[in-house]
Amino acid sequence: MGHSPRDFGSLLECLADYERVVEIGIGRRTDTARALADHGVSVTATDVHDRAVPDGVTFVRDDVVDPEPSVYAGADAIYARNLPPELHRPALAVARDADAEFLFTTLGGDQPAVPVERTPIETGTLYVARPLPE
Repeated sequence: MGHSPRDFGSLLECLADYERVVEIGIGRRTDTARALADHGVSVTATDVHDRAVPDGVTFVRDDVVDPEPSVYAGADAIYARNLPPELHRPALAVARDADAEFLFTTLGGDQPAVPVERTPIETGTLYVARPLPE
């Protein structure tokens, strides 16, 4: 039985169909980036601090509040895990500039600060930023 676009089991399943993704704020949680790279997805991870990343994942030190656009250029999707509300708008702006989809999860009860579609996943809710009207 296949998944409908609104029936993802995990963040990984949701991101596995993209060719090139950027993870904002990877921190020490590298399992998603590693799994995506193992799945053949081109993964770039960013963080405001230098971080160790798995083989197959490119790391770039970047602050999404003051981003280097070339880091995100060409990405099909930009995603973040446990993204704090104050970073929702800057991250969405980066994704819009790169013409990429923006998907994220929040911590606990934080609500998205940007217009989103909600997709239930096994760890809670995945938020997918709504596209700009044509």
